[in-house]
Amino acid sequence: MTFRNHLESLLLSAAIGLFRLFPVDFASWLMGRCWRWIAPLNARHKRALTHLKNAYPDMPLKEREKIVLGMWDNLGRVAAETFHIDRLLHEDHRFEADADEITQAVLRGEQAALFVSFHSGNWEMCVQPAVMGGLEITGVYQALKNPEADKALRSLRKDLYKGGLLSKGHQTARKILSTLKAGGIVAIMGDLRETRGIQVPFFGQMAYANPIPASLARSCGVPIVLGRVIRKNGVNFRIEGRAISVPVTEDRQADIEAATVRIHEIFEEWIREHPEQWMWIHKKWAAAGSAAPAKDAA
Repeated sequence: MTFRNHLESLLLSAAIGLFRLFPVDFASWLMGRCWRWIAPLNARHKRALTHLKNAYPDMPLKEREKIVLGMWDNLGRVAAETFHIDRLLHEDHRFEADADEITQAVLRGEQAALFVSFHSGNWEMCVQPAVMGGLEITGVYQALKNPEADKALRSLRKDLYKGGLLSKGHQTARKILSTLKAGGIVAIMGDLRETRGIQVPFFGQMAYANPIPASLARSCGVPIVLGRVIRKNGVNFRIEGRAISVPVTEDRQADIEAATVRIHEIFEEWIREHPEQWMWIHKKWAAAGSAAPAKDAA
């Protein structure tokens, strides 16, 4: 391990230990305030403002600043709440859930599904209703470059993903297929930039999108359950699930692209309702005039 990795791991361990000393409500508030004050000094603040300007061309700068500060506050809260996952998970009074019929069947354990969420509210808690219903979820995540820090964060999430955590890699799609075909549930984030994927409309611009969720769901014949977490006030949340199906025609690639477009249409609809809760720092959008060939994963 390099000195830098070791230092980062020590600082992360110290932060986890410190913030677990506080009640979750205070820890969340404090970290949110700290990020609101400090994060605007980072170059990502300007990037978020630029992305907002492109998404909302007529929005005044003052309003964009307000949204981005709200984003930093939310991200700080998510960080602190992640340190309390094992406690927060069991505090049912903090959560309310709303699910359509297909999602309710999934939550009863009657249906395999692919959960696809996005970085809004406290996305870590999106699987809370399923976990508390006794379901063992398999999660997919992007491993950190620092192995010790990655190990610490995996440990914090272990109660969410009793089915295991899979880091993205060459064998991940195969493992997801196996889990889904066995009747399991897999959770994956669907709003990250994927330059090797396809491009879809998103806030009036072409954005990089990952077609793998649609490809996997189509291959396994399972629904995609789109989930979102809305931060209501403080450490209280509303979790919503909306199921969609991937078309099955003779044109597999067109089916995958149509489902991926639909996923992003719903994400955009939800983000517009609470723009301050989404992570505008993502390098989501494609460069003007660029083109990306679609990739099939399964």
